[in-house]
Amino acid sequence: MRWIYILIGLLILSLGGLWTFKKFNVNTDFTVGQKIDSLNGVYVYYNGGVDHVLGRNTTPNGYNIGLKYQCVEFVKRYYYEHLKHKMPDSYGHAKDFFDKNLKDEQKNKKRDLMQYTNPSVSKPRINDILVFDGTTFNKFGHVAIISNVTDNEIEITQQNPGPYSKSRVKYRIDRINKKWEIHNKTVLGWLRKE
Repeated sequence: MRWIYILIGLLILSLGGLWTFKKFNVNTDFTVGQKIDSLNGVYVYYNGGVDHVLGRNTTPNGYNIGLKYQCVEFVKRYYYEHLKHKMPDSYGHAKDFFDKNLKDEQKNKKRDLMQYTNPSVSKPRINDILVFDGTTFNKFGHVAIISNVTDNEIEITQQNPGPYSKSRVKYRIDRINKKWEIHNKTVLGWLRKE
């Protein structure tokens, strides 16, 4: 049955292009705004197409959480609700969370978090924000929360990875030349609340 939805997605791609596929929900197994996962009591919501936007989520006192149900919205909501952290700069695309001008283990003042490059002398930890660079198909990048760490892999919990992608994904990590590397070429690094 799933292959039928993939064929429908391909048909939409051929008729309306990538724009249509990225804007609308082509996976009828879920509805936009549906709870699909949670991490430490913070829900992950389904968003459909990665470019779909359903308004802005703010706290009662006006702190900007982000655009519903984008990846940034989940990460900032997780940090706000679970870690009680408000970022000084509460705006920006996912890839903008990582300041490419900083070196490994420097303070990212816009996010009020420590920043680690990929690879880094510091091993990723649970609750770190993993930051992915933009790609041809997603120029805004992506962010997720590291939800588990073992000797040789990390697990991330993410919101808005695409209509058919999972909320939990694992990546291999290795220690090479005294630095920890996450084996995904688009990972810029990670951020941590100290």
